[in-house]
Amino acid sequence: MADSTHGDRRAGRIARRRARRVNQQSAAPPEPPARRDVTDSIPYGVRLASAWSWRLLLIGGVVAVVIFLIIQLRLIVIPVLVAVLLGALLVPFSAFLQRHGWPKWLSVTAAMLSALAVVGGLLTLGITQIVRGADELAAQSLVAWDEFRVWLLEGPLHITEQQLNDFVDQIITSVQQDSGILVSGALSLGSSLGHFLAGMLLALFATLFILIDGRGIWNWIVGIFPRRARAAVDGAGTAGWATLQNFVKVQILVATIDAIGIGLGAFLLGVPLAVPIAILVFLGSFIPIVGAVVTGALAVFVALVYNGWVIALIMLGIVLLVQQVEGHVLQPLIMGTAVKVHPLGVVVAVATGSLLAGIPGALFAVPVAAVVNVMIVYVSRGSWKDEAPPPATRARSPLWSTVPQKPGFQRGE
Repeated sequence: MADSTHGDRRAGRIARRRARRVNQQSAAPPEPPARRDVTDSIPYGVRLASAWSWRLLLIGGVVAVVIFLIIQLRLIVIPVLVAVLLGALLVPFSAFLQRHGWPKWLSVTAAMLSALAVVGGLLTLGITQIVRGADELAAQSLVAWDEFRVWLLEGPLHITEQQLNDFVDQIITSVQQDSGILVSGALSLGSSLGHFLAGMLLALFATLFILIDGRGIWNWIVGIFPRRARAAVDGAGTAGWATLQNFVKVQILVATIDAIGIGLGAFLLGVPLAVPIAILVFLGSFIPIVGAVVTGALAVFVALVYNGWVIALIMLGIVLLVQQVEGHVLQPLIMGTAVKVHPLGVVVAVATGSLLAGIPGALFAVPVAAVVNVMIVYVSRGSWKDEAPPPATRARSPLWSTVPQKPGFQRGE
């Protein structure tokens, strides 16, 4: 009995100690809150802006490096881009011939010879007409200058003979002082001509390879990327290629309409060199905005020299009318539907391309912008996620048989 009483007392003391300990802990002051991290004190908007900023800076740096490399390697990049444009035009023609029973080698040969015949025929016809009328154009230019000189002396400007002679002397002095620049330019003409011929040969060979084994080349490019990205790259490239084909077809149609409109107007007005003017308008139409302005100004100048200012004004009206029809009817309805680029985007792309690379930049600005736009839209849409990556098949083109292979290496893996 005594032992049980002693045990109860002991248990009671333990219980009272535990109760006092609990009361002391509950009565103790609360601990200070944990110190917040530095990033938690930065507003969410600032953190979001900084995250976007460093990513945009990284993308901008990569784009700047790519543009710099393209500019440095322009003697190679420009012929390859020309070959891609020609390939976008000739590959469907070659495929059409093959579907109608032509052998592949014969269809490729026919496509290449057709392109060379058309371009060579246009250039030969235009150059022949220009050379034939060069002497008469020079004589008419002197006559027009004399008439303009008489108007300056006797017209409302009241320019004196001495002032006109001083102005001509200043021009001659400036030419003599800059003769070194002219000589250096003449010396660099040989190298520029050599670069042009080398680029033309490179473009022809690249076009030939695209016609022969374009799909094999593209499969090799896709195979460089990781397997998980191949479906996106292959689908984006296919969409971009279709857009590029549409651009080339529509651009040829627009250029033909411009050439017929301006050339027919010059012919009806009796302006000499109507055929070369039409050819130059056709070729210049492939350079958006810049080509139209230059070729239109040339047509007006020829009309002014040969036919006077009245016919020149009418010719200017015809040029402006054709350009307005192209800009407000053909470009929005045909070109806009084909390449899916807003007219403002076309203007910005042409201005940026001409600023970075001059005439070649203006020439390739619209197709590059259209292809990049379509590829980005395709990748962002995400439809490629449900598609299987293209199989790494071995290339069957005879061109690959000339490339050495390592033992046990399967091309396309």
